[in-house]
Amino acid sequence: MNKHEFTIHNRVRLVKSGHEYFDLLLTSIDKAEKDIYLHTYILNDDYTGGLVVEKLINAAKRRVNIFVLVDSYASKKSCIKLIPLLKENDIHFSLFEPPFKSEFFYFSRRMHQKVVVFDTNHAIVGGINIADRYNDSTKGKAWLDFAIHIEGFVVQEIESICKQKWNQYKISDKIENPEKEIWKHFNCMARVRENDWVWHKNEISNTYIDILRHAKKEIIILCSYFIPGRVIRRQMVEAVKRGVKIQLIVAGKSDIPIAKHAERWLYDWLLRNKMEVYEYQNNVLHGKMAICDDYFVTIGSYNINNLSTYVSLELNIDIKNDAFAQTAKETLVLLQKNECTKITKIVHNNRKNIFIQLHRWLCYNIIKAIFKLFTFYYRRKH
Repeated sequence: MNKHEFTIHNRVRLVKSGHEYFDLLLTSIDKAEKDIYLHTYILNDDYTGGLVVEKLINAAKRRVNIFVLVDSYASKKSCIKLIPLLKENDIHFSLFEPPFKSEFFYFSRRMHQKVVVFDTNHAIVGGINIADRYNDSTKGKAWLDFAIHIEGFVVQEIESICKQKWNQYKISDKIENPEKEIWKHFNCMARVRENDWVWHKNEISNTYIDILRHAKKEIIILCSYFIPGRVIRRQMVEAVKRGVKIQLIVAGKSDIPIAKHAERWLYDWLLRNKMEVYEYQNNVLHGKMAICDDYFVTIGSYNINNLSTYVSLELNIDIKNDAFAQTAKETLVLLQKNECTKITKIVHNNRKNIFIQLHRWLCYNIIKAIFKLFTFYYRRKH
């Protein structure tokens, strides 16, 4: 199998943040027999983080080899109490460090992917971090996010990417492991997609461009920080001109207010170009997924903005399967109907005035300036 080609012998299911995700994660850790690779942007020293670490320690006592990699920027302080526990129990732990940083300033590369691999047999890939706000509790519902649970041939490649991050070996052009007999009964086409500017990979961004270029009927995009660059915006307009219906589900509440104000500055452009906009209302939206023409889905850690495109390490899975795409679509359609507000021109106009629009314009241009600063090196090299 060549890297990053679609393979047929896979099985996937959609997993929602909250109890559904963390029950799956904890159960999978309990059942692991050989090794676990856990890469996440955020690992918090809170109830949920403590639960996951406790399960990992129990697995380590069963002599499961465990490798935990978290992003230095997002997790160095938030998981400081957990690090000694991990290391004392023979769990391999590392912080992903950027090439340029100081005690007060973090510049450039972030490890933003969220992936867990178990025994080379199955993996969980998505946008869900390990922290209370992604889990259901008595204090409230989890932030809305999604992942996929995937079994099959493509898991070998996901694991090899995790191993590469640990510098265990360089990924070869071929995945040589033989197919397991049970995998031959799986029939979902899937492939891994990465963004990593150090290794000149822009595959997830290219997936979104391909979706927009080749869609025939409909695209539904769920995105938590939707601030697309020039290329994506142009492709969206061209798709609409071809008759493609584009629906966006974005945050009504955001953990980064400046990003939400910047996003709302784009609503005039979106509505003027005949795209539908829905704001999720029940909690913070953190999901990242797109569905194209009822047969193609991409899901993972990638946001449609220039930080994900040019700075962060991102991991998505592309899936070609009518049944899975239909399940994902039904999930998002119900979300639109029951938990979102549709932003029509009337609704949008009633929510703005000259001062609000000026504030949004300022936020948008500040965000653009930040993106330019953080992507300067990449753009200079390319």
